[in-house]
Amino acid sequence: MSELTRERVLEALRPVQDPELHRSLVDLGMIKEVTIEGASVRVQVELTTPACPLRERIREDVERAVRALPGVQTVEVGFSSRVRAAGTGLPDRQPIPGVKNTIAVASGKGGVGKSTVAVNLAVALAQEGATVGLLDADVYGPSIPLMLGAEEQPGLVDNKIIPGRAYGIAVMSVGYILDPEKALIWRGPLVSQLIRQFLSDVQWGDLDYLVIDLPPGTGDVQLTLVQTIPLSGAIIVTTPQDVALADAIKGLQMFREVKTPVLGIVENMSYFVCPHCGHVAEIFGSGGGERVANKYGVPLLGQIPIDPAVREGGDRGVPVVVGQPGSSTAQAFREAARQAAARLSVEAMKKPRKPMMMLQPKR
Repeated sequence: MSELTRERVLEALRPVQDPELHRSLVDLGMIKEVTIEGASVRVQVELTTPACPLRERIREDVERAVRALPGVQTVEVGFSSRVRAAGTGLPDRQPIPGVKNTIAVASGKGGVGKSTVAVNLAVALAQEGATVGLLDADVYGPSIPLMLGAEEQPGLVDNKIIPGRAYGIAVMSVGYILDPEKALIWRGPLVSQLIRQFLSDVQWGDLDYLVIDLPPGTGDVQLTLVQTIPLSGAIIVTTPQDVALADAIKGLQMFREVKTPVLGIVENMSYFVCPHCGHVAEIFGSGGGERVANKYGVPLLGQIPIDPAVREGGDRGVPVVVGQPGSSTAQAFREAARQAAARLSVEAMKKPRKPMMMLQPKR
C-alpha cells in the first residue's frame, strides 16, 4: 500500500472544484494545510468569503475525495476565509483605504424597503464573520439611525470622522449629525460634497464589505458615488409589482452603464403568510423579481416575505436578523447576504483589484 502523503492528498483534491468559480481548489490556492496523523487526514480550506453559501457542499466534496485514498479512515475539514478585493467599477477611481469591497444597495423608487434590506444584509454578513461597514447615503431620508441605532455614536478624532458601532458593524449616517426633526434642504452640489466627505474623511478601518444604502432613483448621490470610488457591485431592491419593477430596471441599467456589476436582485415584500391559517397571500403580485432577473441575466438573491417582525424591529432599532434570528424572514435575509457575497467573490476572482500608485507632486 502506498504511503499516505500530503502530495497524494493534494493530487486527490485537484479535481475538486469551487462550485462558483468552477476551478480546482488546489489551483486556486484554497487548500491551505494538509495534516496527516496515521489514518486521519485534516484539510484546511480557505474560503473566498466567510458568508460562503456552498460551504457544506465543499466540505462533502473534499471529504469524498480524500476518503477515496487507500488507508484513510477519518477526514476532518476545517475552514478559514480571506475576502478578496474586486477590481470592478470605473478603473480610474481611487478605492477607500482599507475597504476591500463596496456594495451599493439601490432601488428605482421609494417604498420598497431598500434601507431595511441594506441593514439586514450588512448585519447578516457581520454575523457570518465578515468585517462590515454601513454607510447611509440616503441623505434626504436617513433612516439608518432609527432602524439600527448605535451602541457607539460617531465621533471626530484628528479631523477624521470615527463611525458609530451597532451589532458588530461600523455605521455612518447624516442622521447622527443633524436634528432628526429637521429636513436636509440642500442642493445637489452640497449633497455631493457630503457624500465625498463620508467616503474620504471617515476612518472606516479594514473592512471586507462596505454596504452603501443609496436614495431611490438615479440622481446626484448615485452619480457622485460612481465618479468617486470603484464600486464592487450593486444590489437592486424591488417589490413584485410592475410599477416597482419598471423603475428597478432603470437602476440596473444605470449600474451597467458605469461598469458596475449587478450582484443580483432582492425581491422584498414577496408574499405574506397568515400566522393563523398559513395561507400565502401574494399581495403585490408574484414572480416579478424572477422575471427581471432572468431577462437581464442576473441572480435573484432572495425573496423576503412581508413580516410584522421586520417593521417592529426597524422601529425598535433591532434588525430582524438579530431580534428574530430563527425566523424564516431572517433566514431569507441571511441567504441573500450569502448569495451576494458569493457573487462578489466570483467578481474578485475574475477581476481582482490592482494596486494603484498615487504620484505626489514634487515640492
